[in-house]
Amino acid sequence: MFTLEYGNFEDEINLFDYSQVGNISTSFAMRDGFFYIANSESGKVMELSSYGDLLTLYYSEEMNPTPSFATENGEELNATRRAISYPFNSTSDVAIDSKKNLYVVDRLPVERQEMDDEIGEYVNQVVLRFDADGNFLGYLGQQGPGGTPFPLVKKIYVTDSQELVVVCITGDGPRVYWFAENGYMLFTVRIDRKYIPVPYSDGQEYYMEIGNVVPDYTERKLYISVDCSVPNIDESSRMQSGIRYDKSLIYPLNVESGLYDRPLEIMPHVEDAEGEFSDAHYNIPYDFLGVSSSGWFFFMAVIDDGFELQMVQGNGQIILNRKIKADHRNTLFYSFNLSNSGVLSELVAKSDKVHILWWQTDSLIQSILKR
Repeated sequence: MFTLEYGNFEDEINLFDYSQVGNISTSFAMRDGFFYIANSESGKVMELSSYGDLLTLYYSEEMNPTPSFATENGEELNATRRAISYPFNSTSDVAIDSKKNLYVVDRLPVERQEMDDEIGEYVNQVVLRFDADGNFLGYLGQQGPGGTPFPLVKKIYVTDSQELVVVCITGDGPRVYWFAENGYMLFTVRIDRKYIPVPYSDGQEYYMEIGNVVPDYTERKLYISVDCSVPNIDESSRMQSGIRYDKSLIYPLNVESGLYDRPLEIMPHVEDAEGEFSDAHYNIPYDFLGVSSSGWFFFMAVIDDGFELQMVQGNGQIILNRKIKADHRNTLFYSFNLSNSGVLSELVAKSDKVHILWWQTDSLIQSILKR
């Protein structure tokens, strides 16, 4: 789609903060052909067109020079661009709704972090809200506007009904906070492994690991990916020698009733390992990317020359696989985003610049279904 140069100017991006040690925190989202990049390392959020034109810049004055299209007091000099000052601390995710309201996960300063007695952890993240005109609407915490900060936020989503879903990680497992369009709390969902229906017969030993938790865009429902493993029995000695991956399941959870529906089993990625005397095949679980408003599930696996994308119809009857070529050796960082319409986008950092790509899987699916 377009590229971004490295730098500190308004239309440039900075992914590498040499004063700090840690992972790259930049994230992005795409909706209706517009890209929203929360560049944590530069303390700014950029709204760009599909051609890479900068439309709106939310920026921290402490970390950025005054944009060329704004005066020192923030008044706009260019009618096609907007500059909005906000003192970001450390952003980590971004989402946009159909009304162009912007949601940004930001970390509070150390002096404002709190101890959450219920989960026994310090919490320090909130979700900032901006309307379509760039006006700051306050922040959301666990209880809604001005509430207790969230534990570590993994991802935020906005449903087709303009309801915000915040997926968090705690020591006890994922927690999901579901908010109405006005920001007030609707549901808090604690996902505990022991309450997930067991996919094995009584007496069989098994291990279950919870992966990504993703909301449905059209219903108040969550999809929970679970990778299952079983004891590995050595054929010669009949003794257990570790565990082996068995299968992956997607469990639908009705948020309103708290009940699980029948899980959908996901075919694994098969990795071929050629040996000197024999060829072996290994089943590897896909990463769960998300679900589109049309009900298709998306999964990703890393392969030697790129990625393998698996798209599964909601009832599991149709499975589509496509390969995305990529040069891993020359890639410094990458991040994928799946829009509610089913468009897959990627932010790729190379040594010289950042590339933004997309694949219109929604058009691909429709063309195949019409055959």
